[in-house]
Amino acid sequence: MAVDAVNSATNPYASGNGTAAKTDASSASLNYDNFIQLLIAQMKNQDPTDPMDASEQVAQLATFSQVEQSVKMNSNLQSMIQANSFSQASDLVGKYVTSADDKISGKVKEVEVYSDGLVAITEAGDKVLVQPGIIISSTAPTDTDTDTGSDTDKVTDA
Repeated sequence: MAVDAVNSATNPYASGNGTAAKTDASSASLNYDNFIQLLIAQMKNQDPTDPMDASEQVAQLATFSQVEQSVKMNSNLQSMIQANSFSQASDLVGKYVTSADDKISGKVKEVEVYSDGLVAITEAGDKVLVQPGIIISSTAPTDTDTDTGSDTDKVTDA
C-alpha cells in the first residue's frame, strides 16, 4: 500500500480556522466501504496457489482502523486548540499587560488571534505579543511598585 510522504515542516493548523485539518482529514481518509472494496479486489486478484493469510487481512483492518482514529483525533485536537486560544483571548480583555521588554503597557481593549499566537491591543492602540515574559495584571502597573502581589502573573510559557 502506497503512503504519501509527511512533511514535518508544514503546520496543518497554521490557518487558524480549522479548514486545513478538515481538508487533510478528507483527503487522507478512506471510509470503511472503500477499504472493504480494496480488500475484496485484493482477494479476487490474489494468486490461488498462494492465498493471502487471514492474519494479514486482520492486520490490515486493524491498521486501517488506527489511521482512521488518528485522523479523527487530530481533528478533535485542532478544535480544542482553537477553543483554548479563544479562551485565552477573552481572559485578557480588561486586564493590564506589560510587554516583555517593559516598553509597552496598558489596559487590553481587544485581542487579535493568529495561527501562531495572540496579540493584545491596548486602549492606546499599542500591540503586545502574548509571549513568555509579558506581565498580565488585574490592576494598573505603577512605576514604583516592586511588590509582586498575587494579582500579577508573569507569563513564562506561551
